[in-house]
Amino acid sequence: MSKPAVKIEKVVHQLRRSTSRLPDPSVTLVGKRWKNPFLVLISCILSLRTQDRTTLPAAERLFALADTVQAMLKLSTDQIEKAIFPVGFYRTKARTILRICRDLMDRFAGQVPDDLDTLLSLHGVGRKTANLVLIEGFGKPGICVDTHVHRISNRIGFVKTKSPLETEMVLRKKLPKSFWNEYNSLLVLWGQNVCKPISPLCSRCCLKAMCPKIGVTRRR
Repeated sequence: MSKPAVKIEKVVHQLRRSTSRLPDPSVTLVGKRWKNPFLVLISCILSLRTQDRTTLPAAERLFALADTVQAMLKLSTDQIEKAIFPVGFYRTKARTILRICRDLMDRFAGQVPDDLDTLLSLHGVGRKTANLVLIEGFGKPGICVDTHVHRISNRIGFVKTKSPLETEMVLRKKLPKSFWNEYNSLLVLWGQNVCKPISPLCSRCCLKAMCPKIGVTRRR
């Protein structure tokens, strides 16, 4: 007998309790600490394909050198590379950061735009980054879908999708808007600590009684 459809309200409430003592994801911490959309945007770039334990110290080193668009443009590519190493693709990211800064100055008087489509027009900014900037930088509604959100949303049976973009579009229709801004951070924390890609820790999961474990072939 198949389990009834998961109730997303219960999932969110359970994850709120279970993640309350875990440290926030790096970009969320940047948003809370600096309350600056530009620094949130740069931390998003640094975080791509990089673990949080590497991202936040790299962001702190870079922001100690430059915390505005104008100041960042005074740094050389080598200076940025040295500050952000060892984030993944640090050389490419240094060039991307400078290109974004030049674009912000040329097109937006040094200000980070606060709408999704305009953010997506910036070099190196994809939907994940744009949505996260809206959420953590501006406190605006957004649905940020990374690998954890895509995987867990499918694993619990809330969506049935094949790509992060498809997951975002379905979540925009199905997920109550009151949950949008916290959904990413909750699932990222759970994905990093419990609902792992391979052999998730189902015995420790607060959702184990309600989760159909779709696609899970091995678990602990």
